[in-house]
Amino acid sequence: MLLQPGQPGDESLASPIRGLIGASPAMLEVYATTRRVAASNASVLLLGETGTGKELIAKAIHELSSRGTGPFVRVNCGALSESLLESELFGHVRGAFTGAVANRAGRFEAAHTGTIFLDEINSTTPKLQVKLLRVLQEREFERVGDTETISVDTRVIAASNRDLLDEVAKENFREDLYYRLNVVPIILPPLRARREDIPLLVSHFLQYYNEENDRYVVHIDKGALEAIVKYHWPGNVRELQNVVERCVVMASGDEITLDLLPPMMRGGQPAPTLPGRGGDLDTLARSLVEQGLASAGPNDDNLFDRVVNRVERELIAQMLAACGGVQLKAAARLGINRNTLRKKLVEHGLDTGDEAPT
Repeated sequence: MLLQPGQPGDESLASPIRGLIGASPAMLEVYATTRRVAASNASVLLLGETGTGKELIAKAIHELSSRGTGPFVRVNCGALSESLLESELFGHVRGAFTGAVANRAGRFEAAHTGTIFLDEINSTTPKLQVKLLRVLQEREFERVGDTETISVDTRVIAASNRDLLDEVAKENFREDLYYRLNVVPIILPPLRARREDIPLLVSHFLQYYNEENDRYVVHIDKGALEAIVKYHWPGNVRELQNVVERCVVMASGDEITLDLLPPMMRGGQPAPTLPGRGGDLDTLARSLVEQGLASAGPNDDNLFDRVVNRVERELIAQMLAACGGVQLKAAARLGINRNTLRKKLVEHGLDTGDEAPT
């Protein structure tokens, strides 16, 4: 899913929505549900794997609703600790905790008359879930450290990349909050379930990254396109976006060829050694770091993510593919335990929610 112009004048329920790409049956169903729920004030629960475009759907619901001129506020619940998230959502008063030097409004207040999008809602703790339930039911709360009740008119859209019913069964998520959020569920299909949309997505990303990098890569080799369509895409649209960007940057001509694709998309061939350099790991590691630093801007401060996290993600993805998707085997080959592998799969957007049988 990505940005593209809508189709003015075509307002049927299943017609494409401005800001989204895809014409597969699965996406047409998502469009129809999005249009229907946008006309209401009901809470919405977006479910799907990492990288399927849940935030784009949340934005579409907001923009198509009567709240579209109001604020759209996004909060990643999985990125903050309990105490920080509570303050982020509900605000705090001066002296509420160390470092609270002034009163501060929270995201719910910022989203008044608009929409708040709670991403990774499954990451919230029981304490926060109680406060969220109250906001959903009563439309009121208190800032951290305060006794004054604040009322808000904010629509809540939540998202989870895990099965919340399963989390309820494990007592990790409140059942009453689940049902309050799950008024209208929308399930976002993984990319492998709508392969017919892949050429459209590739075309869009090609245009976008050509413009961003001042390149002219306008063709794609038949074999490369077939490999892209057949690949299982554990990282979904986000992973496809990264692959196309890589191809545009690395292409020497105006065409994407099979050799430009990552090894796991070419049947697991080993990655080629860098031209003019030795193939030992120390030399390759040094070269990767040099390239990462060379491509960084003077003010970039995400160099660890640029280099180390990308290498870790690629290693895990290739090892999992080499082990036929069997996580236990991949973890053993990597020398880490299975729980650590599962955590890293989620962190890197490689978690498909299922696994090949052992």
